[in-house]
Amino acid sequence: MDISKLKSAITQEGFLRYFRNTSWLVGEKILRIFAGIVVGAMVARYLGPSKYGLFNYAISFVGVFISLATLGLDSIVVRELIKLEKRKEEILGSAFVMRFLGSFVVLTLLYLSVLLTDNTELESTLILIIGASTIFHCFNTIDFYFQSKVLSKYIVFSSIAAMLVSSIMKLFLIYFEASLVYFAIVVIFESITLSLFLFYFYRKQGNRMKSWKFSWDVSKYLLKDSWPLILSGVVVSMYLKIDQVMIKHMVDDYAVGIYAAAARLSETWYFIPIVITNSLFPAIVNAKKRNDGSYQLRVQRLFDFMVIISLAIAIPVTFLSQFLIEVLYGEDFLAAATILIIQMWTGIFVALGVASSAWLISENLQKIYLLGSILGACINIALNYIFIPTYGVIGAAFTTMFSQVVSILFLELLFKKTRGVLMMKWKSVFVVSIVSFIVKKVNK
Repeated sequence: MDISKLKSAITQEGFLRYFRNTSWLVGEKILRIFAGIVVGAMVARYLGPSKYGLFNYAISFVGVFISLATLGLDSIVVRELIKLEKRKEEILGSAFVMRFLGSFVVLTLLYLSVLLTDNTELESTLILIIGASTIFHCFNTIDFYFQSKVLSKYIVFSSIAAMLVSSIMKLFLIYFEASLVYFAIVVIFESITLSLFLFYFYRKQGNRMKSWKFSWDVSKYLLKDSWPLILSGVVVSMYLKIDQVMIKHMVDDYAVGIYAAAARLSETWYFIPIVITNSLFPAIVNAKKRNDGSYQLRVQRLFDFMVIISLAIAIPVTFLSQFLIEVLYGEDFLAAATILIIQMWTGIFVALGVASSAWLISENLQKIYLLGSILGACINIALNYIFIPTYGVIGAAFTTMFSQVVSILFLELLFKKTRGVLMMKWKSVFVVSIVSFIVKKVNK
């Protein structure tokens, strides 16, 4: 066989392998979004704004600590499994033990937190039940193995099975008019189901967890690389979840329910910027290596694409927000329509942030990304204290938007290395580069 044809065949097979892998992940995300919206809306209707708010408050409270259970190991373990395949048992075993210990750290912190806060007995019970699900997250270590082998279909099968079990249980609870505590217990069953299916598929591949080995040296090596990601994870978790926690303590459960209903819808499309950026990131890195002038152009096009997609989603939702809320959640949640509009427009800066983080990684400037996350979280918390007491959930929504704008569109003014890319983001936000691109195409 011709060598060039052989190389082409190998390249094509490699592309198809990664394409199929990505397709499985995208398909699972779409299915999860559909099930989440439909079943989530039914749960919200059944519980009503106040109980739904209390449930989401407990989830958000746990979410602030959850990154400590993962220890930022995800990408690090996958990288090491690819590099050092022969040490698979040590890497997986060490990661499993570390995540298991991390889950107990989270549970301890949650227990101390509920003791030190003014939560009611019901609120504390919900938090601790939902927090208990983190114990089973250590079995997600198997997930890393499948990622390293480009076998995401097994991750997807497991995730869909867990989602179906969770959805069916929630529908049964609604039918039998169960109390709120049982909905929290479902969170544990979803984690257990996911763990069981991952374990089943891992064994089906001829692997055995009993062969895993814990190594202090491997653990220290993994932790050395993952500590910045642990810090980033804590900041991002706080950034995403602190609003609902603060709304609960500064307003009431009803307000949390309204805010959470809007957030459930506004966040459904966030996987799109992530998938697009992950798909285009290799092309951007390769363009940087070639140094042929296409690097800056590709980064600009990525920013433009993020803005176009965000506008394509935000504009229709702006006009349909009240209709969407009423159809999905009912009249009791109509106050969420305004929140939804604000959150959808905030999505523009979220999408730009995803693309910007890819550029920072390509330039080895991850510390600036961490600094941006910390700055955004601090601004968000500080302004929440000022505006939530006066403006309620509207104030919280605008505060989140403002903190995103500052961290994405202004922070990089402080660093000489990032001012160029900041100008590119401004061009995208103000549609300058998009209009310029259209004009050039028309004039050709």
